[in-house]
Amino acid sequence: MNDEWRKVMPECGDLQQDAILSASVLNWIKNQCGGSWDIYHICPLKGGVSSVVYEIQLQRNEEHAIWVLRQYTDRAWLAEEPDVVLHETSALNIVHRNGMNSPNWIASDPEGSHCGEPSVLMTRLSGEVILMPDDLTSWLAGIAQELALLHRKKIEPFPWSYYSYIDPSQFRLPGWTTRPKAWEEIARIIKEPPPNCTPRFIHRDYHPGNVLWERGRVSGIVDWVNACLGPPGIDVGHCRVNLVQLHGLEAADHFLDLYFDHVQGEQGIEYSAYWDMLTLASYVDVELMVYQGWVDLGVTHLHKDLLAARLDEYAESLLRRS
Repeated sequence: MNDEWRKVMPECGDLQQDAILSASVLNWIKNQCGGSWDIYHICPLKGGVSSVVYEIQLQRNEEHAIWVLRQYTDRAWLAEEPDVVLHETSALNIVHRNGMNSPNWIASDPEGSHCGEPSVLMTRLSGEVILMPDDLTSWLAGIAQELALLHRKKIEPFPWSYYSYIDPSQFRLPGWTTRPKAWEEIARIIKEPPPNCTPRFIHRDYHPGNVLWERGRVSGIVDWVNACLGPPGIDVGHCRVNLVQLHGLEAADHFLDLYFDHVQGEQGIEYSAYWDMLTLASYVDVELMVYQGWVDLGVTHLHKDLLAARLDEYAESLLRRS
């Protein structure tokens, strides 16, 4: 087993035999390290909503390792993207080769023939998700710097390309808005042809819930399954619409400034409010709901009225930038 897979972990008692995963899954996991390591403990990880994720703790004599098993159980997603395991596997390998702080791929079960569900096994990065930081400025700076680092990478061709999650011509104004004219203008703008841009390797689901922190610094980025070649503004916009809801407009704008401080002079990376508008339109739904992943991670103060007010304010701010 590669030394990079080994993580020091606190002693947590006698070897446990968990019934969370079947014997077939456990045997498949053990086979990935030649059967010489024992599974010490298994626990579900919170924060995901479209797959189930487990932390797998292993030991061999005095050595310890922590892996992560991700199992795809969303039938609608699997029907739409049956090669999702291959997609994540390819993304993990390419970002690792290019020096990004990301999990190392270990093994895949694309059809679920061993694990019962399509599955990916990877190393666990050290660190934790922080959504409500004590130092908001430093937190935003770390998130912005890591995204800029990704977008500055000259990554080789990748089989998956960006496509919009919505048909802009079908966008309908959210029923909860109190600023319909702003949304009407956004609806008009996103129906126009998108601005020209140089495709870069993008995460495609970049937001604070996929950023890990340790000792006040970003320790890595997770959840690369949607990675593709596409407009960098999609990553920026997706992160900003999450920041608006979590911390308000000022935080989202500060993140934008910090990001462009890091990509200044990088050819082909320019701001366009179009991508912010498109990601905003992709995010809202008829019924506004607090993201369950945030609730699972301890963010319980958000409510629909607050989110609606923040998103309305954000919509108007984007028109001022367009």
